Amino acid sequence: MSHYDYLIVGAGLFGAAFAFKARQRGQRCLVIERRSHIGGNLYCEKVDGINVHKYGAHIFHTSNREVWDFVNSFVEFNRYTNSPVANYEGHIYNLPFNMNTFCQMWGVVTPAEAQRKIEEQRREVLDRMAAEGVAEPRNLEEQALSLVGRDIYERLIKGYTEKQWGRKCTELPAFIIKRLPLRMVYDNNYFNDRYQGIPVGGYNVLIEAMLEGADVRLECDFFSDRERFASLADRVVYTGPIDRFYDYRYGRLEYRTVRFEHERLDMCNYQGNAVVNYTSRSVPYTRIIEHKHFESFGDDVMKNGRTVISREYSSEWGEGSEPYYPINDARNTELYMKYKRLADAERNVLFGGASCRVPLL
Repeated sequence: MSHYDYLIVGAGLFGAAFAFKARQRGQRCLVIERRSHIGGNLYCEKVDGINVHKYGAHIFHTSNREVWDFVNSFVEFNRYTNSPVANYEGHIYNLPFNMNTFCQMWGVVTPAEAQRKIEEQRREVLDRMAAEGVAEPRNLEEQALSLVGRDIYERLIKGYTEKQWGRKCTELPAFIIKRLPLRMVYDNNYFNDRYQGIPVGGYNVLIEAMLEGADVRLECDFFSDRERFASLADRVVYTGPIDRFYDYRYGRLEYRTVRFEHERLDMCNYQGNAVVNYTSRSVPYTRIIEHKHFESFGDDVMKNGRTVISREYSSEWGEGSEPYYPINDARNTELYMKYKRLADAERNVLFGGASCRVPLL
């Protein structure tokens, strides 16, 4: 059997990019993937001519020109700009919080009016906390209220956050929300990054181009025979959950998972936007994605008489489900650091990809 320079566990974006750069250096890579397709969570499934983001919406964005040029060397990226909206009990608000949001919420039209309204609501909270002898926010609710006031918190943050984390905001740590950007301009662009877009033809085109020339084996679980797989290469590149790699030596990290309910509809345009967040606690899903808006703009939306939407439901992770994002609290951060110290001591294993770390918001 052939011997490789690298065994790459996972055919997602990190693994594919690593394989490409390694091949540029003349190194041989074997990529193994437990799913039946490449691309990881970026994978797109073609339905009625529409690239459906099967594992949730992914918008590529970066301020690094070298990274932008790199991905565009494989496939052209379109002009998609992420501008989600929030639906709270039938009322629509633009995101992120900007002058359009404040106008929709309070009828204010100038930055000075918006700032006065926000400061007025913040002051109510800060004064109450001071009267109670509370110097710093004790939980996420107090943190959010102290940053943006009651209206924005109750309509656009509270319900969505509690659905996302499966916990009351009063039970979540304050550090989850370090800041809440308030933009005093009429600008619905969600990201501050200089570059953003979607690969023309979907993410599969990008991943396939990166993996060209590498040996790829699908439906191949590293943990089914890890010693044999590891023996096939000089070094291992691992992109899965870090606690799984170490057989949960210190215990399991806690994750949230997302369930998707996909639906094909006989209409051109369901919601008029790619992303609509449902911020009321009474609505069971967190958002609806309408996939055609990632790649169709203006009148082109109407050319396809069908559309595909995906409702997203957040829940606790369980065995057999995908670990989408970790629970951000002190326990999990401390546990992750124990695993990170093990990983840092490895000589022939490299760790990468979204599943290998606990990101702090």
